[in-house]
Amino acid sequence: MSKKPLLPLAFTSTFKSTDKPLTILAGDAGGTKTNMALYRLGEKGLEVLREGQYASQEYKSLTEIIVQFTGNEWPDRICVAVAGPVTNGKVKLTNLSWQLDAKAMSTALKTPVAFINDLEANSYGLAGLQSTELATIHASEQAATGNIAIIAPGTGLGEAGLYFDGDRYHPFATEGGHSDFAPRTEQDIELFRFLQQQHGHVSWERVLSGPAIHTLFTFLTTVQRRSIPAWLADQLQDAHDASPIISNAALHQQEPLCLEVMHLFVRYFAMEAASLCLKLKATGGCYLSGGIPPKILPLLQTGEWHQHFLDMGRMRPLLEQIPVYVVLNSKTPLLGAAYYGAYMEY
Repeated sequence: MSKKPLLPLAFTSTFKSTDKPLTILAGDAGGTKTNMALYRLGEKGLEVLREGQYASQEYKSLTEIIVQFTGNEWPDRICVAVAGPVTNGKVKLTNLSWQLDAKAMSTALKTPVAFINDLEANSYGLAGLQSTELATIHASEQAATGNIAIIAPGTGLGEAGLYFDGDRYHPFATEGGHSDFAPRTEQDIELFRFLQQQHGHVSWERVLSGPAIHTLFTFLTTVQRRSIPAWLADQLQDAHDASPIISNAALHQQEPLCLEVMHLFVRYFAMEAASLCLKLKATGGCYLSGGIPPKILPLLQTGEWHQHFLDMGRMRPLLEQIPVYVVLNSKTPLLGAAYYGAYMEY
């Protein structure tokens, strides 16, 4: 990782050589899984030493995972990307029961600990990617400069930005995935009412995340009474997670019902990505990250996603200038946590 960063981040101005290698335990804790990796910072930059993955729901606390992963190889610093809003070093994960306090954990583990929002970590992680780890959805004819938007559907929906000061990028977190879903069509309005009856507040995360794929399927088959083929009903009957079955049936079996689900998903994905880009004036690019985009890449490359992305009335000319990429490296937040852990001030 000593190569020139893909994006020049603001904290690179504080990079300092170390007299001895520094070890950083980086983590990416989400509602489904927690990835861990031990990095070493030396003269050649960041080097990953080993990695591990844990099912988050099977552990009572993040500390339990850290202790199990580290064993006798204790790090100099710990930085964990978390799915939730971090305030003064404290966070309650959105899709997990853990409540974390960086100061309390630092004292308990006798090691400096920092928490960073997972989408902010995703932003930092872009610096460590290679161009081969990006798939281009739309290439701008103009040189891309300006702020950057990141939108990441996975277990939940994460959104973040990178402010461009004319020289370097400054990542920042948002909770935009929990802002109001904005229906456009009669079908959207019917879906909104269906979700409102269940949840009250209807956010974009309700229609644009892993669980949302199953939600859209349920809406089409119950409210709009689409029929389910017998073979698909059999697969779904005992499934722990129906969403991958539905998306795979769309991609590989070309099942019409599942294709309709994913066409809805793709349209909502494009709509909210465009809204985020307009709010941030993200002329520097839009990055589609998270666990889902790489898995449904063929659906994003047909041109349908980008046409929905451009469907924003008078702002179409601005959106046409924005390059769009899919982040193929699923461990970008982990890499970002390592960068942040290596160069942050404790």
